[in-house]
Amino acid sequence: MTALDLTTPTLTIEPWTDPVVDSLGHAPRSTYVERFWLPVLGPSTTWLVRLIDARIEAAGGPIELDLTATSAAMGLGRGKGRHSPIVRALHRTRQFGLSRPGFDAALAVRRTIPPLTRSQADRLPVALRAEHRRWCEVERDAGTLDAQRRRARRVAIALADLGEDIPSTEQRLHRFGIHPAVAREAAVWAHRVHADGRLTRAPGSAAPLDSAPPLDTAHPLDLGGDAA
Repeated sequence: MTALDLTTPTLTIEPWTDPVVDSLGHAPRSTYVERFWLPVLGPSTTWLVRLIDARIEAAGGPIELDLTATSAAMGLGRGKGRHSPIVRALHRTRQFGLSRPGFDAALAVRRTIPPLTRSQADRLPVALRAEHRRWCEVERDAGTLDAQRRRARRVAIALADLGEDIPSTEQRLHRFGIHPAVAREAAVWAHRVHADGRLTRAPGSAAPLDSAPPLDTAHPLDLGGDAA
């Protein structure tokens, strides 16, 4: 992991755009992050991600983060040494895939936080684990099949734009818990639209394509996004 450049008074923070996670994830200041990411990240890292998100939103783009002032504002003291709380929190954002090196020594930070992986959810305290499972069930069951197809198509078109082929798109959708029949239909639709600029990119009514396999309604859809 490349070391952060802490020799300057401020650290440039830029938004990290990820079409796939941005389609499936949660806002840093959402209840989901507060309830379920908090015990994974710890309080300092959770609050840092939320604070950065608020400042990027207010600025409308990249920001200069004064580490000393930010640390003091978060109640972490004024130190910004290698083992200081603020620097440890920054490193944890990278450890959990919430940030990565950006351009010109900047740090790119996600503005959409992915759902917990299954292994992360399994390590939650028992009560929170049950709450997270119920949360995912509600998300899964809240939408109609049409809404679920639209969601799969939004992710699939983002993957097609990134250069993924149909099998790779299907595989990525499967990892997010999308039913195989819906994943196949979305992948075929996305690559057809990507190849033909005359077709609308809006998911629309998400009616199945003639070439897509029929949906196996005997097995419930799982679109909770709880990827491994």
